[in-house]
Amino acid sequence: MNFAFTDDQLALAATVRDVLRAHCPPHALRAERAPGWTELAATGFFTALVPESSGGLGLELVDLLPALEETGRACLPGPVVETAVAAPYLLVGRPELTKLGALTVSATRDGLAPDADLADLVVSGPRMATRDRVRLTPIPSPDPCRTLFEATLPGSEELPGSWEVALPRATVATAAQLIGVARHLLDTSVAYARARTQFGSPIGAFQAVKHMLADVAIAIEFAAPLVSRAALALERPSAVRDVSAAKAAASEAATLAARTALQVHGAIGYTHELDLRFWLARAWSLSTAYGGAAEHRAVVRAELPGAVRFP
Repeated sequence: MNFAFTDDQLALAATVRDVLRAHCPPHALRAERAPGWTELAATGFFTALVPESSGGLGLELVDLLPALEETGRACLPGPVVETAVAAPYLLVGRPELTKLGALTVSATRDGLAPDADLADLVVSGPRMATRDRVRLTPIPSPDPCRTLFEATLPGSEELPGSWEVALPRATVATAAQLIGVARHLLDTSVAYARARTQFGSPIGAFQAVKHMLADVAIAIEFAAPLVSRAALALERPSAVRDVSAAKAAASEAATLAARTALQVHGAIGYTHELDLRFWLARAWSLSTAYGGAAEHRAVVRAELPGAVRFP
C-alpha cells in the first residue's frame, strides 16, 4: 500500500508555497498583519474543505496537510486553521460558508480567539457574531504574528455546526503547521551551521552540533507520519488517540527544533534583527494551541488498551 501524498495533494502544496514565497516573505512579517492572505484565498486554499455544493473544493483534511505545512513553513499570520479547517464544520448550512475565500474566521471553543482583530466573523464556544458585534480584549502573546484576544459576544447567535467535529480537525491541522515550522527551523539551523565558523571550521562539523540537528530531523520524521495517520483516522474509533499522538509529537518536534535553533545560532537568535525569532515564537505558540504535548500525551495514555481510568 502506498502512503505517499498524491500528485494533486503535492501540487496544491506547491501552489501555496509559491504564493507565500512571493507574498509572505520574512520581511513582510515585520510590516503587515496578514501578508499573502488575499493571494492565498485566490488559490481556493480557504475553501478546500467546503463542500462542492457550497462552492468549495470538497477535499478531505488529509488532502490539505502538505499545504498546511507550507503555511507553517512560511510563518503565515492570521487565523489560518480557524478559517480553512474549523470554519467549514462550524458554519454548516450558513451562507457565510460560501464566502470563506474572502471571509476570515477566528474561532475558539473555550479559550482565547487568535487574530480576532483580523476576523470578519468570531466564534466563541457555541456562539458566533460578526466582528462589529464583538468586544475584544487583547491578551499578551509570545508570538507577534499570532495575537490573542478574549472575545465577548453580546450580540451573538447560536453556532450551527459542532465543535466535536471541528476540534480534532483543527488540532491535526495545527500539528501539520508545526511540522512546517520545525522543517523551516531545521533548514535554517543547518544552513547557519554550514556558514558559521569557529576555530577555523564550520560549527556544523562539530559532533555536538551534528547530534543536535540529527535529533531534530528524527523528531520531525517520526511526527509527520503521525499527523497523516490522524487525518486519515478522524472517522475511526482510534481518532482520539491518533489526534493526540499527532499533536504531542508535532509540538515536541517543533519545540525541540526551536531550542536547537537557538543553541546553534547562539545569542544572535534572540535579536530583533534576525528573522528566526518569528519561527521560534510560532513554534512556542502553536505547540500550546489546541492542547500542549503533556495534555495530549495524557490522552494517549488513557486510550491505550488496558489503561486504568480514574473517575
